[in-house]
Amino acid sequence: MTQTQQMSKNQSTEAARFNMIEQQIRTWEVLDPVVLDLLGDVHREDFVDASQLGLAFADVELPIGFGQTMLFPKIEGRILQALNIKRTDKVLLVGTGSGYLTALIAKLAKHVDSIEIIPELSKQAEARLQKQNIDNVTLYVADAFTGYTTDKTYDVIVFAGALQLHPGAAEAMLNIGGRMFAVVGELPIMQATLTQRVSEDSCRKETLFETCLPPLVNAPQSAKFEF
Repeated sequence: MTQTQQMSKNQSTEAARFNMIEQQIRTWEVLDPVVLDLLGDVHREDFVDASQLGLAFADVELPIGFGQTMLFPKIEGRILQALNIKRTDKVLLVGTGSGYLTALIAKLAKHVDSIEIIPELSKQAEARLQKQNIDNVTLYVADAFTGYTTDKTYDVIVFAGALQLHPGAAEAMLNIGGRMFAVVGELPIMQATLTQRVSEDSCRKETLFETCLPPLVNAPQSAKFEF
């Protein structure tokens, strides 16, 4: 590739990134300048396979293999804006996936523990994070619902896929002032929720918006009535 061709490719990529932020993310009420700058600085195309580069900035749930997908860019933006992550925050992310959301959160937080049930995806994410010199992340290969136990508490908890039931057990892992993002429900209606721990024995929950996400693997199921 000639220097001219490389410059043209770089300009095209930056134009696509700009359009993603301005036409998809900002129009979905993501207006926090910290979040918008971050989405411009952390390159989404570095977290997709070479065969998917043409769709890195598209308004789609991009397939990443093993039946899994990346979140829509606008959903990633809304998550970051809602959680208002600080440099002192310790974060638990359930669903490492491509590693892109992990990278975004790591750029804002003190440390991220990120859990992925599919070993191959976790290994890919590790390589991508290392390539970006992001070293404040600990990756775990585990089933977050049955195979991950810890005495740690967190300032932020993020579920990167849908849950049928509100993750009440995770509330106990939140520090006072901590925030938890989860999309809860079943098709066709799911709600993005933000839970905040306001005291040792009290949490406040609010609905942010309606959306639909693929379910997290092995997430608890709601009871079904049979007649």
